[in-house]
Amino acid sequence: MTTDAVGGVWQYSVDLARALAALEVETVLLQMGPAPRQDQRDEAGALPKTLFVETGLPLDWLSDVPDRVRAAGAAIGRLARQHEVDLVHLNMPTLAASAAPGVPMLAVTHGCVSTWWQHAHANRPLDQSFQWHRALTEQGLRAADAVVAPSAAYAEVVRRQYQLSQAPIVVHNGRTPLVTPRHEPAQDCVLTVGRLWDSVKGATLLDTVASELAIPFHAAGAATGPHGETVRLDHLHLLGELDGPALAARLAARPVFVSAACFEPFGLAVLEAAAAGCALVLADIPVFRELWGEVAIFVTPRDAASYRTAIEEVIGDLARRRHLGDAAAERARRYAPARMAEAMHRLYRQLLAERAPAGKVAA
Repeated sequence: MTTDAVGGVWQYSVDLARALAALEVETVLLQMGPAPRQDQRDEAGALPKTLFVETGLPLDWLSDVPDRVRAAGAAIGRLARQHEVDLVHLNMPTLAASAAPGVPMLAVTHGCVSTWWQHAHANRPLDQSFQWHRALTEQGLRAADAVVAPSAAYAEVVRRQYQLSQAPIVVHNGRTPLVTPRHEPAQDCVLTVGRLWDSVKGATLLDTVASELAIPFHAAGAATGPHGETVRLDHLHLLGELDGPALAARLAARPVFVSAACFEPFGLAVLEAAAAGCALVLADIPVFRELWGEVAIFVTPRDAASYRTAIEEVIGDLARRRHLGDAAAERARRYAPARMAEAMHRLYRQLLAERAPAGKVAA
């Protein structure tokens, strides 16, 4: 299984590998992109039935040309053969275009440049510098033996974007809770978590909201992107990038959690907040409706006044805030790593059975 240490794919793959181990599945976890932090190395090294390998291979969204990504895919194929794996799980579909591992390939689409661009620059065609990325993603999606998406709404976005004959299979992400919900009074503050530099996350809008609130509005995440992208935020209380324990400490206070993302394939940060018992105020987009319908307050995207009103109403009504937090925590139990692993394990077995010689039963 491929992973990277930059974003949500890390949490996804670590939780999945741990849950697969309980199903007696051994995983070779191939880390790509920038080097992991030492705490990430320690976390991966402690996973049962998992071999963690730092490859140094590039991520597609940090690459400027397709040749490096094609070479990375070929290298993943060689590593798969070297480790004699039964199946390859790619968390970057572009790799499937050139991997050719000789065993079944499953690609999970957690997001891509083209679908991101569609929401970040709705009235502009994809920049020419990214056309290769779109082409390579489409090749990978068609080369994979199975394609998975973390939500039905995003699966449909992918189907339309790449004109696939059928939408990817939906397997909702799972996340190990960072903190157990408590019944002490929640603190009167607000929290958002994500790539603050990324325009689709809505940090600029939330900065405006923060300027009009009487309570602190904290924001965790990077304010500078890998290509030098920056965002000016004058009113949000910037926390920087938080590791697991630091984020858990923030969530334990059960702040009102806000996401103003206009594009999100799943949203692990929302799941982490929900599992902690935080009341959710979310952008009214299809993915969030699918995952959190009836247990969150939904706000018209890009409408700062609506966010401010929703936040103030929740802060001012303790009973409603507690009810929303309890409902979110209950819904979060649906998105457990064990359930995700069971669904992925069924797909693995299906792919192995389809590839097995006649008369042979796949293990």
